[in-house]
Amino acid sequence: MSHRKLQVSEMHRMSVDEFVGSEKLRLIIVLDNVRSQHNIGAVFRSADAFGLEGVLLCGICCTPPNQEIHKTALGAELSVAWQHFDDTRQAIAFLRERGYLIYSVEQTENSQTLDSFEVASDEKIAVVLGHEVFGVSQEVVDMSDGVIEIPQYGTKHSLNVSVAAGIVMYQISEKMRRYASDNEKRCH
Repeated sequence: MSHRKLQVSEMHRMSVDEFVGSEKLRLIIVLDNVRSQHNIGAVFRSADAFGLEGVLLCGICCTPPNQEIHKTALGAELSVAWQHFDDTRQAIAFLRERGYLIYSVEQTENSQTLDSFEVASDEKIAVVLGHEVFGVSQEVVDMSDGVIEIPQYGTKHSLNVSVAAGIVMYQISEKMRRYASDNEKRCH
């Protein structure tokens, strides 16, 4: 069995223009005062990889164009739609007006584990991830429809925000795709 690494040209990836014009998952990532430009860039790169609708940058988050964001985004900041809000509460209000359910990724009383999180219908979902030290602000957690927690089994109590974002994006996007596929099968 061969395991030759594929060349980029063999992967048949979309161009930036094709990606921009393609159908996206109705999943948006909201960054609540994330300070590291490298973390922001990594979130853009994962959002591109999983075909998400966009990224909302709030508060102290740097915005493109930015050389440090570009280092980790590798151009995904050009393909993924984004918007900046001075305050995360404004972003939440913006999303609510558009029918999004809001979930914060945090450790709280009554949080739901990511593995038990279900996509019940063709929902529009926004997931909030927070500051590297302080996490999602309590005020934003209070505004959320629910709280998702990533199960952890070691000695540390948190993950890097871009790592957490990647895990959440992958899990939720797979659940959304599975739901859409199952729905399509039922309709035919």
